[in-house]
Amino acid sequence: MSDIAVAELSKELRAAIAGLEVSEGLEKVGIVTRVGDGVAWIHGLRTAGYSEVLEIETESGIVEAFALNLMEDEVGAVLLGSDAGVSAGDSVRLKGQVLEVPVGPELLGRVVDPLGRPLDGGPAIKTKQTGLVEREAIGVMGRKPVHEPLMTGIVAIDTMFPIGRGQRELIIGDRQTGKTAIAIDTMINQARQKTGVVNIYVAIGQKLSKIARLVERLKQEGVMEQTIIVATSPNDPASLLYLAPYSGTAMGEYFRDNKEHALMVYDDLTKHAVAYRQMSLLLRRPPGREAFPGDVFYLHSRLLERSAKLSDALGAGSLTALPIIETQAGDISAYIPTNVISITDGQIFMETDLFYQGIRPAISAGLSVSRVGGNAQTKAVKSVSGHLKLGLSQFRELASFAQFGSDLDDATKAQIDRGQRLTELLKQPQYQPMGVWEQVASLYAVNESTFDTVPVAKIKDAQIALLTKLWTDHKAEMKKLNSGDKPDEAVMATIKKVATSVAKGFKE
Repeated sequence: MSDIAVAELSKELRAAIAGLEVSEGLEKVGIVTRVGDGVAWIHGLRTAGYSEVLEIETESGIVEAFALNLMEDEVGAVLLGSDAGVSAGDSVRLKGQVLEVPVGPELLGRVVDPLGRPLDGGPAIKTKQTGLVEREAIGVMGRKPVHEPLMTGIVAIDTMFPIGRGQRELIIGDRQTGKTAIAIDTMINQARQKTGVVNIYVAIGQKLSKIARLVERLKQEGVMEQTIIVATSPNDPASLLYLAPYSGTAMGEYFRDNKEHALMVYDDLTKHAVAYRQMSLLLRRPPGREAFPGDVFYLHSRLLERSAKLSDALGAGSLTALPIIETQAGDISAYIPTNVISITDGQIFMETDLFYQGIRPAISAGLSVSRVGGNAQTKAVKSVSGHLKLGLSQFRELASFAQFGSDLDDATKAQIDRGQRLTELLKQPQYQPMGVWEQVASLYAVNESTFDTVPVAKIKDAQIALLTKLWTDHKAEMKKLNSGDKPDEAVMATIKKVATSVAKGFKE
């Protein structure tokens, strides 16, 4: 602490510090010198560690904080709650532990804050274990390549940008373009397909009304009993918004480390970076680009590195991450978006123009990518989706030429017709994820030209008719196809036969 700062303290405060130095030393006890905006500056605590919990003794009781700025004679601590009762002169002690949160199956079906306290009006949560909020990621030797599919139930993703268990796939786009909808559909699909994957949804600075609607929807869909929601609202202190993703990850790691599988949704990391910026500026850390501190990249990299597919020796569990980032006017080259893109294993880019054209989910075939690729794709889906991404990208290019009304050759016309049908087929209402057999049958019908006679406007009707007929008349074959194994020729012949029959009812 500088001489100028000490000089500014009141006589009583200086006397208290002097008494503290004589009686107990500055290793484990300190004193608050100033407080404001959720940050307390503490003289002493020379043995405090990063992220260690501190107990501030106030007139109204103990207030907890955690250490973030560690200097020679002074500690900058972020309060876990309101700073209303904390004042200069309050004594501070080390709790002797770093931040931990309750973890375990007892949290399933509950809505909690980042410290594991219930927010849903239910009983107090008593877990047998706690997990470290900040924890080192598993090393390379403790991992294995991502190879198990994590089916989202969204045809456009499972066919073109497959996600595997242990992968980190970024969902990025402007606000109100359907980013959260993709994450929620993926959570619903885990319950519908009975995959056994636990969902953990981290809401960072979301309206409580939005979280309440989400909980109701998940209950309707029967998903809530295998879901944990870690919720923070815009009114919460920046410290809780900062801790939320790390707390949720600690809860997910419990399942990963116990040979199970968990899916993390961070909604969204843009608000997380803003909360960290607020805390850093209050802690007098030097601002850099866009006023973010220099370690904002490390903020997200140490979070997302914890998602992994574990090696067989460690139980082969997995933690999959779907971080969400909000862009401004589609600018994916901004600071935080480029940071998170470089950390993740691919991104699903939501295009505003497609959204307003009615193409939903509004996934850009050109800017989206999965860096795990076919390794995480079921053989059944892989067998019908080979050239889908390339075909759609080419169609979008050709469609821009076609609008000028120039004469087109037959091959180009055929490609545009196929592209229009595929685009229509990939439209999917929210809360309706599709199984493997539904995806394979739908794509095969279009790829094999059986739906070429169906008007573009009636493609969805033809798809519904096809799936209904297949499930009614060929349920055993469809159940077998749903396992994801490579389909045999007899099953594909059945699909083609039914599709041809259905298409006749939809001719122009």
